[in-house]
Amino acid sequence: MARMKLKKLEEYLQSVDGFEKPKVNLEQYPTPPHIASCMIYNIQSRYEDIEGKIVGDLGCGCGMLSIGSFLLGAHLTVGFELDDSAIEIFRSNVFEMEIPAVDCVQSNVLHLQKFDRWNNAFDTVVMNPPFGTKNNSGMDMSFLQTAIELASNSVYSLHKTSTREYINKKAKEWGIKSEVVAELRYNIDSSYKFHKKQSVDIDVDFWRFDVTNKQ
Repeated sequence: MARMKLKKLEEYLQSVDGFEKPKVNLEQYPTPPHIASCMIYNIQSRYEDIEGKIVGDLGCGCGMLSIGSFLLGAHLTVGFELDDSAIEIFRSNVFEMEIPAVDCVQSNVLHLQKFDRWNNAFDTVVMNPPFGTKNNSGMDMSFLQTAIELASNSVYSLHKTSTREYINKKAKEWGIKSEVVAELRYNIDSSYKFHKKQSVDIDVDFWRFDVTNKQ
């Protein structure tokens, strides 16, 4: 059961500031408020994996999923982000919205597995990882592997629908249960010079990974 209606959650998230100057090498695309609210709302209403939980947000950017998790009752949310500018906006968003139980740690997500303190530190991990395009091939799966190590119960993530078969295969290899919670149309507005269109829709899967029996 969610403590807030979906429509109200989306209204709150619409006030979250996004990237001022997104960096293409980091694939910085903001999670749209509609998608973020649907993700967090379903995580709580269907699986009760937010309220009262310790939540990690990998590649948290400006804090959309972190803030959404707090609004639906997370006990504590910790975001991990590499980029200084994104962290500054993250902290500004948290300050402006007067949110006490959300923090951001500056770190390369791919290095988190080296620190034992983060392994199994979170009940739930949420993320909208880089899709692994351009020069970041395989980045989405590297994020997923890290998320699995950090979570003790579940991981929720967005991935391009074209990778569904591969993700299912890897999940079986890792000994975890995987399911596509929803199929989404992810609208990306023109953000970079190489974009030829004002916006483009990408077919995206919203995944849940049960990591309670991970190998």
